[in-house]
Amino acid sequence: MSQLQKLESKNLTWFPVSEKQPILDKISASFMSGKFYGIIGPNGSGKSSFVRHILNFLKHTKGSVCLNGKEVECYSRLELAKNLALVPQNTSIDTSFSAYEIVSMGRNPYQKRFGGETKEDIHKVTEAMKMTSCLEFKDKPFRNLSGGEAQRVIVARAIAQDTPWLLLDEPISNLDIRHQLELMETLKKLNSERKTSILAILHDINIAVSYCSDIIMMKEGQIKYMGETLEVLTCERLFEVYGVQFLKISHPETKKPYFLAQYSSSVELAD
Repeated sequence: MSQLQKLESKNLTWFPVSEKQPILDKISASFMSGKFYGIIGPNGSGKSSFVRHILNFLKHTKGSVCLNGKEVECYSRLELAKNLALVPQNTSIDTSFSAYEIVSMGRNPYQKRFGGETKEDIHKVTEAMKMTSCLEFKDKPFRNLSGGEAQRVIVARAIAQDTPWLLLDEPISNLDIRHQLELMETLKKLNSERKTSILAILHDINIAVSYCSDIIMMKEGQIKYMGETLEVLTCERLFEVYGVQFLKISHPETKKPYFLAQYSSSVELAD
């Protein structure tokens, strides 16, 4: 696969039809290959909309999103699929396809029309399912999977797509604690060993601290802060973004910061 060197947005602005306020407001950001980015922020801050614009699923009102200096709308859908893979927030698909068949769809950008699976396709799919602990139910109909099982299958599909960039929208939201950590370790391995660049929307701040090299903090359609994780995340900035007081402590083993939310009835939260 070709290595994607740079992904960037410039003054990205999006006004959906009938909306008076922008969902995305003049977002400018550069993402360099080889890093593990985490996007955090309260609900409604524009995180998912930002990712969907990167993938050219939504048409922006102003500004641009570029891959290696070329605007995403100038790429064919096939070209984008060979560079960017997505794990969406909604993994509910009512289909009789098996888990294996769903994962094998990640190989579609590389297959010739009317061509069958190659040995490389089979290898990529099997490897991805092993990495996400879903090979054991490969023959099970996708519609019969639990929410956590379905999530792992969709992640495996994106891994099998074998792209330079992997974009994930709340990838651990349907997983139990064990599988949350297993998935994050898998993403860390992809990032460190395959040099896959990762951009993941996360709600768990401490998961982001543990795994992400860089953090993007969003609020009200804007990027408030962006940079190396340990430099960006402070209690003051978390309060500014979330409207909640945080206590910062050090993890007893890793020594990394750990943030404890402290709800106070005196703090006025936004709707």
